[in-house]
Amino acid sequence: MNGKNSHISILGIFVADAAFRASRPPRMGETLIGLGFNLGPGGKGSNQAVAAARLGASVSFISRLGDDAFARLAIDLWDNEGIQALVEHDSNSFTGAAYIYVDDQTGDNAIIVVPGAASDVSEQDVERHRNSIEGSSIFMTQLETPVSAARRGLRIAREAGVTTILNPAPAAPVDSQLLALCDYLIPNESEASLLTGMDVVSPQDAGVAATSLQERGAGTVIITLGENGAMYCDGKVQVHVPPVRAGQVIETTGAGDCFCGAFAWALDAGVEPLEATRYACAAAAISVTRPGTAPSMPTRKEIAALRSNPVSNGE
Repeated sequence: MNGKNSHISILGIFVADAAFRASRPPRMGETLIGLGFNLGPGGKGSNQAVAAARLGASVSFISRLGDDAFARLAIDLWDNEGIQALVEHDSNSFTGAAYIYVDDQTGDNAIIVVPGAASDVSEQDVERHRNSIEGSSIFMTQLETPVSAARRGLRIAREAGVTTILNPAPAAPVDSQLLALCDYLIPNESEASLLTGMDVVSPQDAGVAATSLQERGAGTVIITLGENGAMYCDGKVQVHVPPVRAGQVIETTGAGDCFCGAFAWALDAGVEPLEATRYACAAAAISVTRPGTAPSMPTRKEIAALRSNPVSNGE
């Protein structure tokens, strides 16, 4: 934990998730009758903050919101979860929103995100909260804010000796200088494919892709593989962490965010990185058995119960 206070700082966005369940997505010009709807809190950074806080971490969240009903939804969520909100309110913009299509049979999803005010998170916004980042044990961010802001946060953290985590989502090209600021890089298969130009569909593919990313400067690379678990690569060993089964899959939205938040919590708690990866797989497995994103994040007690049950975990 780098001798720092045990605290996780997260830079990211909040959006209101409008999730529609249906048997298939509509074709252009077509109207379908859906099978379910839910409006709730989302956004990768916010989801990760909730996942870590619900496990007991001290968490602060850096972002921008509008001045509207969705902003109040965000503040209420963070208050309830004990998350310190380090946010600016922009009355000339709006709080972000996401359209989420959920396949009613598989729980898989397709998402359109409009970040709203969070699109304008700037390097200056990050600098404003430099003290919080520098006083943290872990700093984590994604690519839903402008890359310049993520880069600034990672650089501040790196220069202060704070452990850095980048979840490069949504998928976008990143340069080697940015990768070199990452102690931990956590992409999924599609993100790893875009970052490397390789097809990543198996654990073996993930191992090759991870090596490529490490050659470009990334530290430990953990590629999440959905129902196939995760590939852990720290430059010395490559380990396929098998999937964990927690029950019927209801919705996969937010599973990657749950993984990242749980991994950060475990790492901050002093768990070795490979074991923290196993812990994160178990957390994500629980999250997909529930609808929604932030509401689906599990507690430590739930994760402990799953990991202690060799029948349920499928290993």
